[in-house]
Amino acid sequence: MEAMENHFKKRGEEMEIKKIAVLGAGAMGHGIAQVAAMSGFEVNLMDIKDEFLEAGMEKIKWSLDKLVQKGRISQEDADNTLKRIKKFLSVGEAVKDADFMIEAIPEKLDLKKQAFAEADKNAPKHAILASNTSALPISEIASATTRPEKVVGMHFFNPPQLMRLVEVVRGEKTSDETVRITVELAKKFGKEPVIVNKDVPGFIANRCTIMGSNLVHWMVYNGEYTIEEVDAAAIHKAGMPMGMFGLLDYTGIDIAYSVAKFMEEREPGFKVSPLLEEKVKKGELGVKTGKGFYEYPEKKWVPLDLPFEKAEKFDPFIPTYVGINVAAELLRNGVATRDDIDKALKLGFNLPMGFLELADSIGNRCGGPEAQGDFGQVWT
Repeated sequence: MEAMENHFKKRGEEMEIKKIAVLGAGAMGHGIAQVAAMSGFEVNLMDIKDEFLEAGMEKIKWSLDKLVQKGRISQEDADNTLKRIKKFLSVGEAVKDADFMIEAIPEKLDLKKQAFAEADKNAPKHAILASNTSALPISEIASATTRPEKVVGMHFFNPPQLMRLVEVVRGEKTSDETVRITVELAKKFGKEPVIVNKDVPGFIANRCTIMGSNLVHWMVYNGEYTIEEVDAAAIHKAGMPMGMFGLLDYTGIDIAYSVAKFMEEREPGFKVSPLLEEKVKKGELGVKTGKGFYEYPEKKWVPLDLPFEKAEKFDPFIPTYVGINVAAELLRNGVATRDDIDKALKLGFNLPMGFLELADSIGNRCGGPEAQGDFGQVWT
């Protein structure tokens, strides 16, 4: 695979991005590193332990082998991709010659601020520092640096190798140039970026879906529906490939819980259902631990066989009604354009229509009592 040209123009000059540092070799980090290396960039992959780096590299090798087997790339392409990735055990060493950094470490604000402070001290002055956070405030992360104008959100979706969406998030002090360069870089990765103009919790896709999902979690917790009824309705009535709780198992219950808790801290009236917290406390995080809302003896995802009879009771569009209201508020508040809101939802969750497109098609039937419920406002 031929390396793409990695040039960006800045006020008549040319800013060249050759090397990208990726912090974190876990579920997201190793995938982002693979995407960058396959796009022709040199990659410095960093994690805190050799074993984490080796595990990440093994996953990259496995993914590349699959692409070779399917005829998507040649063996030479795979070998060259691996050669572009170098391993590091410290932030300072990983970023010292990088033009662009993408942080993909655990979703803890203090941890991210520490990593950004270290990167700021060691990265070249021209380097842009991006975070792959799914919900944490870019402005607060940027406050740990002396270059907040060069700090930006670059939120990939899981798995980064396959998912096309990237949310480019503007912090309070992020410059237009930083946003433009990040958008262009995402395109060079073969992704479809959307711009989030205001640093709101959850950005676009997660914000639109988590409000409605949390309402359904409360309904299940209060005994109105079962987990199987919710997921069966999504599969059999709405034609979804998996239901809400199966998706949580697939992506990681701990990740969803982390985002939801952050939303709870920042959104008056938003209260996380105990369903997620109970699973996290038990260590039942989904596929990766062998058990979540369902069981996975081999710690591998398997499609759920839920009978049609289970689908009769629950309306799978309840969370969608809530999401439509949230999407409308994002548009009204200037967080993103109409096209970008719908694009984020379609690409982020493989939906046939965005929520605003759907609202146009169903008229005023999306603002019923389900969109408010007795569990606090979904938007304040």
